[in-house]
Amino acid sequence: MDSKKLTLSSGAPYYEHQDSQTVGPRGPVLLQDFILQENLAHFVRERIPERIVHAKGTGAYGKLTITHDISKYTKAKLFSKVGNSCKMFARFSTVGGEKGSADTARDPRGFALKFYTEDGNWDLVGNNTPVFFIKDAKKFPDFIHTQKRVPKTNLKSATMMWDFWSLNPESLHQVLILMSDRGTPHGFRHMHGFGSHTFSMINANNERVWVKFHFKTKQGVKNFTNEDAVKMAGENPDFAQEDLCNAIDNGDFPKWTMYIQVMTEDQARDFRWNPFDITKVWFQGDFPLIEVGEMELNEIPVNYFAHVEQSTFSPSNLIDGISFSPDKMLQGRLFSYPDAHRYRVGVNAHQLEVNRCPFAVNNYQRDGFMADSSLYQDKPNYHPNSFDDITADSAYKNFEYELDNNHVASYNRNENDDDHYTQPGLLYTKAMNSEDRENLVHNIVESMKGIDGPKRDEIINRQLCHFFRANIELGMKVASQLHVNIDANMMNHSK
Repeated sequence: MDSKKLTLSSGAPYYEHQDSQTVGPRGPVLLQDFILQENLAHFVRERIPERIVHAKGTGAYGKLTITHDISKYTKAKLFSKVGNSCKMFARFSTVGGEKGSADTARDPRGFALKFYTEDGNWDLVGNNTPVFFIKDAKKFPDFIHTQKRVPKTNLKSATMMWDFWSLNPESLHQVLILMSDRGTPHGFRHMHGFGSHTFSMINANNERVWVKFHFKTKQGVKNFTNEDAVKMAGENPDFAQEDLCNAIDNGDFPKWTMYIQVMTEDQARDFRWNPFDITKVWFQGDFPLIEVGEMELNEIPVNYFAHVEQSTFSPSNLIDGISFSPDKMLQGRLFSYPDAHRYRVGVNAHQLEVNRCPFAVNNYQRDGFMADSSLYQDKPNYHPNSFDDITADSAYKNFEYELDNNHVASYNRNENDDDHYTQPGLLYTKAMNSEDRENLVHNIVESMKGIDGPKRDEIINRQLCHFFRANIELGMKVASQLHVNIDANMMNHSK
């Protein structure tokens, strides 16, 4: 094999890589040793700001293959015929932990997908749960603060978490999922994925339906118990990362079946709950799963930092035929995600290999940190102009629609939409078996035992009220194991 010359980042070859220039063999190092300077300066800049959430994660490339025709719902070219496929990138992550934390921690898992389609990159940025803790993005910073660290001690706090949840009953559905064994999945291959939000699809006739996206693991669902997850965190805090890498390296490519649920606009108007509320699900008995395709992951990136750490996902990366909904959490994420990437990776993050659209990109964005002009060179940076051949295609006009209301206000998110208990109750009684329910209670109790301080009893009692309203048996079991005396007022009242 031909050898390659050692060079500076500018391409100039050099020899002295291991010894600094000094005045004599024991003398001071010279400032003129620019090779030393370049290596040290680059080294201390080899990390970028950690993601505020979803910091610990892993990623892989793969493909999505369309196996069923859903062209009657969407004009997206990807779904135009059976057999279509596209390259994709997936990143899985925990939410609350730092980059060096254990990936078996009790936490939702991020399930972020980037599809490189001929109509641009489509990002579906979801979780391994179909619901979320809050229904308005305005509450997101406060919620995440409770999942992080106390300002004074810099320690995680069960008190902080349960205080927030007990004051926000809309979180109960997701809290029960988190506290079940689904909160500690056995790696990333054995969990389902969800777009979580309600999105829309628009077909060639300019007709709109509302949709939810589901990805069902073909490896089978497998979870850790609480004790096994804690044990694994000590033995191998990178278990999920290692499990995914080993499976792909061994040719055991993980796969998921992609489905959608579809709700018409008329059905949305008559739906029992707000169909755009991310704390609620659509019952599959009413809105059955429609099979779409198969997702396969088959390639671990050659460089974790370049591909996984620098990957950026945003729900605002949509393609023609797939659009957003009035979901308040989704609307907030349309801004906050690309803004986070501009801060963390840079204004030209979209030019990096993992984020770059492999097809045409033609716009008038120029310059900024790490700008790469290879695509636009000296082309005009303004529009309209007399020199380039870029045209706006009317076939991609936005979907036009009427709003139901023209009154602007900060509406109470729970007004006429405060049923926080029916679906969590059904989750406990219908979706869980006896072992699931036993583990759920155990995990809740183990977590709530950590609540301390002068407000301990108040927080516990307030949360117990929510459990009782979802299911009396659930409330009784948690209260009993926390040694809390129950009265009728607690069972029938919740703030």
